Amino acid sequence: MASIIDLVGNTPMVEIQKLNPNPEVKIFAKLEGNNPGGSVKDRAALSMIRSAIERGEIKPGIKLIEATSGNTGIALAMIARLYNLEIELIMPSSSTRERTLAMEAFGAKVTLLDSIEICRDYAEDKAATGEYFILNQFSNPDNYKAHYKTTGPEMWKDTDHLITHFVSSMGTTGTIMGSSMYLKEQNPAIQIVGCQPTEESSIPGIRRWPAEYLPKIFDPSRVDRIIDVSQQEATAMTRKLAKVEGIFAGMSSGGAASAAFRLASELESGLIVFIACDRGDRYLSSDLFG
Repeated sequence: MASIIDLVGNTPMVEIQKLNPNPEVKIFAKLEGNNPGGSVKDRAALSMIRSAIERGEIKPGIKLIEATSGNTGIALAMIARLYNLEIELIMPSSSTRERTLAMEAFGAKVTLLDSIEICRDYAEDKAATGEYFILNQFSNPDNYKAHYKTTGPEMWKDTDHLITHFVSSMGTTGTIMGSSMYLKEQNPAIQIVGCQPTEESSIPGIRRWPAEYLPKIFDPSRVDRIIDVSQQEATAMTRKLAKVEGIFAGMSSGGAASAAFRLASELESGLIVFIACDRGDRYLSSDLFG
């Protein structure tokens, strides 16, 4: 009998049927919203908590704390509950109400502050008191190792080793770092493409970090190309994915899809996989689908 933890990973991939701009290129979306917590972050959350417990870093009675833009927080709240751990999650006040409610449903304490940068500083300050254990997804190797062990191998296997390009939105960068490490080991010719917002854009789940907040797990040498996507482009593509392809996902998925389609239009042939990071239902209180 499987537990919730056993259901993390092994998400399906679906081929883009109608929006693909180039019939000579196959494009697949990896549906990470099919994870039990509803996003790709289930993988990193499980890896970070379980690994810290195995190393003895999480002591009895200590509380967890983490800054999050949303999906990691929901995943951590779910996994922490399964391990009977208390957790406080620090999130920007601009986050959708659904995200806060989901974290609280799993029993987490949620604190809302002005920005993700302020949230990160707050979490680190509280962890410095010794009363909390910070998972620190931005510098924790267990974040990207989750994708080296699971996401990368799944894509390699499910494409019958034919994947030529991998496209991922970049937030904490764990997904693109770990997947890149694995895929490049299998075939160095595979191109790793990151997606980030244009200078003036705000896309939930994707960041263009100030230099002082750049995730420490990020290694630019593992990314072959970065494509900038505007907020308007990501929004329009997210709506198209739902209405045309039946893929109900968030705006970071629309951003990754936009980058994948732009890339496909430049190629003579290939097989692209992009990450559909989460489910669209956690954005219904916003104007994303309005």
